[in-house]
Amino acid sequence: MTDLQSWVAPTYGGLADLLDEAPAEAWDAPSLCEEWRVRHVIAHVTMPVRMDAARFGAEMAAARGDFTVLSNTVAARDASLPVGELLEQLRSPGLHAWEPPGGGSAGALNHSVIHSLDVTIALDRVPVAPAEALTTVLDQLAGANGAIFGLDLTDVRLEATDAAWTFGSGSLFRADAGSLVALLAGRTLPDGRSLPRA
Repeated sequence: MTDLQSWVAPTYGGLADLLDEAPAEAWDAPSLCEEWRVRHVIAHVTMPVRMDAARFGAEMAAARGDFTVLSNTVAARDASLPVGELLEQLRSPGLHAWEPPGGGSAGALNHSVIHSLDVTIALDRVPVAPAEALTTVLDQLAGANGAIFGLDLTDVRLEATDAAWTFGSGSLFRADAGSLVALLAGRTLPDGRSLPRA
């Protein structure tokens, strides 16, 4: 069985390489995360590099236990960090080894893949995550039957155009594997497509 954590480093490393070579204005382009620009996404995913357990606890206390508030606060604040610093943090072995509390390696993989797609799809670039990582995350998200992101997959069929992957029956959504991951993560694609909410 593949070590899921082994796909995290190439995903973040590929994202760093892409942004390192992208025009400066790419950092201020809208991402698939509602109200977040690319720099906010990168500030969010690199948060574990900048926060030890004590600081995270203090931030959670300041956010009154609301992780969404914490995430938005930190992303808004740390998005102003120098680009070089954020790129260095994307390449950090500490980030590549990090696992979300209670999420394990599967949670780490989901986090890296989904947020990398928030950037690459928005910038109209190919996914940086390994193809096997994309289908693994598809299996995980579809296996939860939409529950993780509050979706109703009762009458939905998903078909990947670039992998041998399908799920469900009903209204057909055909797209590349990366776009299907984004849809299952509750995102709206640049073409306006989204999956029904529960």
